Amino acid sequence: MVYDALVSVMDFIMHPLQNLVGVRGMAYIFVLPNLLIFGIFILFPMLLNFYYAFTGGSRLFPQDRPFVGLDNLNRLFTCQDFLSPNTCREDLFWRAATNTVTFVFLQVALLVLVSLVTALILNRNIQARGFFRSVFFYPVLLSPVVVALIWKWILQQDGVLNAIIVSLGGEKLPFLISADWARFWVIVISVWAQMGFYTLILLAGLQSIPGELYEAASMDGAGAVQAFRAITIPLLMPTMLVVLVLSLIRAVQAFDQVFAFTGGGPGTATTYMVQYIFTVGFASPAREFGLAAAASLVMAAVLLLLTAGQLRLGRTSNLA
Repeated sequence: MVYDALVSVMDFIMHPLQNLVGVRGMAYIFVLPNLLIFGIFILFPMLLNFYYAFTGGSRLFPQDRPFVGLDNLNRLFTCQDFLSPNTCREDLFWRAATNTVTFVFLQVALLVLVSLVTALILNRNIQARGFFRSVFFYPVLLSPVVVALIWKWILQQDGVLNAIIVSLGGEKLPFLISADWARFWVIVISVWAQMGFYTLILLAGLQSIPGELYEAASMDGAGAVQAFRAITIPLLMPTMLVVLVLSLIRAVQAFDQVFAFTGGGPGTATTYMVQYIFTVGFASPAREFGLAAAASLVMAAVLLLLTAGQLRLGRTSNLA
């Protein structure tokens, strides 16, 4: 009864409106709320960030900020030696950039490899396959901050893992104190938390490959490795490209999980680009919004170039 009443009300409103604006006009009206949300919460902040990148001062409102041109970008790229962050005017920016490049390369490579191997295993006809799929996907459902706090509790100096090591006769390891250990665990935790999502994507790609192709290859005498190279890899490449693009973007934007896990430390060992932007723009007393906005423009430009390169590489491989 309530449903019928709602339908009657909608008909009462929509029919006169459709007569007034027509079918095409109704389409625009239905799209308008999404356009407003996109404009207010995405497009406007992007344009404001672009404007802030060329202004100075610590005031928040645009009309109170003096125009400084390319000064913020000049500060970021003023270096005697780009390979030595200590010689740069904004040395923290270059430390964060170096850390981000290292993290992205290692994390994305390991994440794609682990996700692919896991998808190949789960694609086989094994017992309790549905259970294992759920287990591997479970970390994706957890908040990044929750993941960070769980692993921090395990890896801290008096944590569970060190307690197990000591009980076995070993000595405590500086998992969160040593820079190398901290970098290692940030990558491992990130892969652990995300692999379920990318495994699911790759598993869908594997299941879209017709089984008849493998049967034909087997009849022709091809082994498992040959079938993998000749059938699985070529047909899975479009899905792999999606995984690469998504994982790359997410790795470059790493912040919340890392910040909750290490705070960017020890020192600046796990300080990445987004944390640098946050620190400069919001956490420092100077509140240099312009410098933070300029750094975000640089990061966005790098992301666009990398994504465009990956997509172009994917199109080239498909044509080949």
